[in-house]
Amino acid sequence: MRLENKVCVVTGASGGIGAATVAVFQREGARVLGADLAADAPGDLSLKVDVTDEQQVSEMYAAALERFGRIDVLFNNAGISPADDGSVLDTTLAAWERVQQANLRSVFLCCKHGIPHMLQTGGGSVINTASFVAVMGAATSQISYTASKGGVLALSRELGVEFARRGVRVNALCPGPVDTPLLQKLYASDPEQAARRLVHVPLGRFALAEEIANGALFLASDESSFVTASTFLVDGGLSGAYTTPL
Repeated sequence: MRLENKVCVVTGASGGIGAATVAVFQREGARVLGADLAADAPGDLSLKVDVTDEQQVSEMYAAALERFGRIDVLFNNAGISPADDGSVLDTTLAAWERVQQANLRSVFLCCKHGIPHMLQTGGGSVINTASFVAVMGAATSQISYTASKGGVLALSRELGVEFARRGVRVNALCPGPVDTPLLQKLYASDPEQAARRLVHVPLGRFALAEEIANGALFLASDESSFVTASTFLVDGGLSGAYTTPL
């Protein structure tokens, strides 16, 4: 019961990492608002929310307060990785901006409207989903996705420092490649692309969504009370590897 009596708001709650995190948070005693563009997101309270829309984000937190009376944890996890986001030479401005809206604007809005509620009740934990690509470069580029996650990482670091003495911790959770439906769809269409990526992971496999959720659980819990403004990598050793085991 590591999150007993805590109220958590999870965006992107219908996706692989989001759904796994809602389940882990509930198992550990939290009451969870699950928000997603898709209807029927998991959670004690389910809302259909476009987290790129400022009014909808504000109303999401109002609904959490009305139902649960407080907000202790924000897991700003919503994001996209579309097929038309590739090399800077090929990616259109429209594709670039669509990814920036979903991945970076949404985190900004969720922090802007969520953190004030946490300040009113003495603090809490903000977890923003970035990615291992925020700290590495790739020749197989998804330029807007990479740039957006770099922005999430920098934003999280800044907020972690700004609010450190006001009780709000802010960290960037940086998953490695995760075995989710989104990744499966991408790599099923191009096994060579999957193999090219997998060879760089020292553990020799992609992460399970539950393993990323366990990282979020640590950051949400009081066990991470001295962790803020951090780049919290859960990547199977990928970002630390020069060569990998044969």
